Amino acid sequence: MKTAFTAAQLADPGIAAADGILRTCVHYGFCTAVCPTYVLTRDENEAPRGRIDLIRAMLERGGRPDAKTVGHIDSCLSCNACMTTCAVDVDYLHLADIARAFIEDHYRRPLGDRLLRRLVARIVTDPARFSRMSRLAKLARPVRALLPGRLRTLVDFAPAALPPRRDIAGVHPAEGAWRMRVALLQGCVQQALAPEINAATIRLLTRHGVEVVVPPDAGCCGAFTLHMGKADLARAAAARNVDAWYAELERGGLDAVVVNASGCGTVVKDYARLFAEDPARRKKAAALAAIARDVTELLTPDDLRLPETAVPLTVAYHDACSLQHAQNIRTEPRVLLRAAGFEVRDVPEGHFCCGSAGAYNMLQPEMAGALGRRKAAHIDSTGAMAVAAGNLGCLAQLGRFTGLPMLHTVELLDWATGGPLPEALRDIALPEPVARAKSPDPAAAPAAPPPAPSEGSSGAAIW
Repeated sequence: MKTAFTAAQLADPGIAAADGILRTCVHYGFCTAVCPTYVLTRDENEAPRGRIDLIRAMLERGGRPDAKTVGHIDSCLSCNACMTTCAVDVDYLHLADIARAFIEDHYRRPLGDRLLRRLVARIVTDPARFSRMSRLAKLARPVRALLPGRLRTLVDFAPAALPPRRDIAGVHPAEGAWRMRVALLQGCVQQALAPEINAATIRLLTRHGVEVVVPPDAGCCGAFTLHMGKADLARAAAARNVDAWYAELERGGLDAVVVNASGCGTVVKDYARLFAEDPARRKKAAALAAIARDVTELLTPDDLRLPETAVPLTVAYHDACSLQHAQNIRTEPRVLLRAAGFEVRDVPEGHFCCGSAGAYNMLQPEMAGALGRRKAAHIDSTGAMAVAAGNLGCLAQLGRFTGLPMLHTVELLDWATGGPLPEALRDIALPEPVARAKSPDPAAAPAAPPPAPSEGSSGAAIW
């Protein structure tokens, strides 16, 4: 693609980065087949290459973007399915971030939209605020019909009740033989909405010889606000993590920074880029990004300490977009779940987004609802007894459209290796435990005799 930025525009690091990305696009169009918004609307402006054209024109023109362009960019999920399909590896992930930051700086949204986005950004990234607003939402339910449309959506998303808060800050010693020391991202809304995910992660890792450090000053990773175009808020949140984790790196060393929310993991692994223009944190951020790992990347099936019996629960594994497309992690969770004794079933149309996408299901409820119902129908078609995923946002979104129990992958792995039964499974009839198949001991098996050479052969192997 040709671009026409001026020298003055290219002096801006964001514009220069966008120019490099835009020039790689050749408009093959493979991306359109996997783009959820295009598949549902058949509007070229709702496809990746259409949005790329809109972003190029918007950045070249400068100044205030038009409302149509903003609407099409807002409706993008940032699922990044286009990136895993693109023949020339267009970096759409970062191009979309640049475009959203430009819109945030140059476009004045209608008052209601501004207030809603500000409210969402403040609530979801702060566990205490989220808890308070959930209580207010519960009080608002009787008058829900009187509220404006998207406020009704926020009330619908608020949980009926929140679990007790768990303080996990501090050092959690490894059990048994020590293997490594890691920092765990405790996140923001996950602390309030699903504290059992962090608790299960700590139990799983410490049970397998991993010392887990949770610095009290590390919290929100910045992903939520970054994808809303609020780059300054994102960097401020990420900076707290960089400072807290790097202090632990210097104090006792870290083998990894572990993330159990894939949307967060994508951004933490990208901290080097996020702080590329920050001389105070550039090297620290790069060092931490280099050791960032999704929790399913940290353990292998051979590491798991498994009992003699397993519960053969059938599990539909949902691939979170941020895990499969942005981080290229697909087989690791499945391999671990199968090794733990679960029957894992793939979800049809697995590359398609469920409609969660950070704040998307709150800001674009119609499209998110259509995608959620579509994904839930595919999940139900598997006949599985439960759903596993590596991202809280996906679990919350899908839980609105299917009655199946929703579990994080680590909750199942924790249970299978000696942890408590997950709360989501307490009300279903579980299969009877079965004896776990034992792997044959290669050392105990007699060596197979070499094959006899065929008649007329010299016995030499032919390759």
